[in-house]
Amino acid sequence: MFDSRPDRDAEVVLIGRSNVGKSTLMREITGHTFDTGQKPGVTRQPNHYDWTSEDFVISDLPGFGFMAGVPDDVQDDIKTHIVQYLEEHADKILCGVIVLDGKAAVDIIDRHSGPDEIPHTVEMFGFCRELGIPVVLAVNKMDKVDDRDERLNEICERFGLFPPWKQWEGETIAPITAKTGNIDALNQAVRHHLHDAKRDDLFKFF
Repeated sequence: MFDSRPDRDAEVVLIGRSNVGKSTLMREITGHTFDTGQKPGVTRQPNHYDWTSEDFVISDLPGFGFMAGVPDDVQDDIKTHIVQYLEEHADKILCGVIVLDGKAAVDIIDRHSGPDEIPHTVEMFGFCRELGIPVVLAVNKMDKVDDRDERLNEICERFGLFPPWKQWEGETIAPITAKTGNIDALNQAVRHHLHDAKRDDLFKFF
């Protein structure tokens, strides 16, 4: 079980598959570099970053879903722990940021869609909403996407959000490129949810 969480009453969590750029985004938000494994499935505990003066923590949860070379039972175990973590801390999580690879997300979701299968990321999106956690889809690596509007509309469709994507901008859809520091859209969306939670005092972190 994930047992390293600092005792804080407000939290923003980063959620997503392996290799979508969560750790890069975490570094961009906090200015702090975290040790990450060179291959998927190495990080099996959350990375937390908190400020001693603030009742607030940002958590980067381990990547989930298919990981080459990682046994199925380990993959399932990681996902189970993520679900349990979200359930346990839902009332303290002011925003869940689901990080997607803008170039690959649609193909991955379509590959795992079927009559008896819900793609992990779509399932996690619905699960967070069921728990009452506001969700932002941070569509990362947009520098590698040519057909920007078309791709973002497709992503909206996969998550049951009615296109065009622009109507979800600033609240649910945030196109970013974490590697180059282009995360303004995410900051704006997270601030929207912090404001709803009456925590404008946390704006300085985003």
